[in-house]
Parts: sequence; C-alpha cells; structure tokens
Amino acid sequence: MTRILIIEDEIKTANYLAKGLKENGYSVSIAHDGKEGLFLAMEHEFELVILDIMLPKLDGWMVITELRRLYPALRILFLSARDKVSDRVKGFELGADDYLVKPFSFSELLGRIKALLRRSMDKKINEIKIADLEIDLLKHKVTRCSQEIYLTSQEFSLLVFLAEHTGEVLSRTLIAEAVWDINFNTDTNVVDVAIKRLRQKIDHDFNKKFIHTIRGVGYVFEEH
Repeated sequence: MTRILIIEDEIKTANYLAKGLKENGYSVSIAHDGKEGLFLAMEHEFELVILDIMLPKLDGWMVITELRRLYPALRILFLSARDKVSDRVKGFELGADDYLVKPFSFSELLGRIKALLRRSMDKKINEIKIADLEIDLLKHKVTRCSQEIYLTSQEFSLLVFLAEHTGEVLSRTLIAEAVWDINFNTDTNVVDVAIKRLRQKIDHDFNKKFIHTIRGVGYVFEEH
C-alpha cells in the first residue's frame, strides 16, 4: 500500500486530507508541525509527502531542505495558502515536485498525487530494500543482514511480488495468478508449499519475520 505523510498544522485540513486519501486506498500518517513531520519521515518509509509551508517549530522550507538532503527520490508536494509566484518558485528551487495553492479541489490534489506516483513508478527500479532485506532485481541476488540467501527463480519471483506489496494482505489465488500466471484450483497447496520454502530461507534464522499467515485469507509481508 502506498504510504503518504501529511505535514499540516491545521487539524481540520489534515483530517480532511487523510480521510479522502484513505478512501482512495492510501496509507496515511499525519504530523502537525515540521519537527514531528521530519521525525516521521526519517523513522518510516513514505512514497510521497504533502507539506505545508507555514508550520510550527520547523517551517516547510526547512523541512524540504532536510528531506531533499536525506531522500533525493522522495516525492514532495507543497500544499500552501502562500500563492505568490516567488513562493512557488522557491518551492520548486528547493526540490518540490509540485505546488498546489489553498483553497484546493481534492479531486485536483488526488490527480496530482497519482501523476507524481506514476512518475516514480516509471523510473527503473533495480533494487528493493526493506529493513535488513535487500533484493537486487538485476542480479537476482537477495541478502539479509549482508548474508546472501540463495533462491530458486520461482522463489525469487515470489519474494519480489510479496515485497512489492508490503503491508497488503494477499490471497493465495492472487499470489498464484501473479507469480505462476495460472489460475490454480483453490484446493491446491502449491502456494502454501512455496511460501513455506521461502519462509525457511528468509525468516528462519532471523529474529524478526517478514512472512505472516492471515488465517483463512492468505499472507502479508511486513517486518515484525
């Protein structure tokens, strides 16, 4: 699930944004000042940040400057009541990907968010990193805690699919169709067997686990 961070000191606006984004399938976190927002961005992984300028503790200019230093590829959209051309220019010069002025139309904001996220996905992704797990898509190499893990091509495809859908509950049917490109009979245990083998390789020797069973539904991939 795509994760979005809202850094907005107006509680009503922040809640309105969060509600709308959640209804559209996004995972949302909120910070009500620049310092808290920067902390959340450093503690968790987000695909996009919606950032106000006039914030307590650290203003939006300071926040984006630090975010750009730490996360060059992170998508950042300014959402601010400051509508001067000079403000927009400054926002883009500091590294904003987009700038929308308040008051705004939620449908327009949603359209801009989707466009920014598509732009991110269009970039060639060669590596997936989740906590201590690294997946090199070009070399078909997997490491955890710098320890190389040897997978079959099928196990590798299964791991990549799970990792690309981190945090999402995936049914056995969905996994089977995505990884094997075949509609399996629901009575077959081919997915469970493959998951068991993969789990043995990437989870067994480590304290924190990635693959978790959701009884009666399927599996979810996340570290805990």
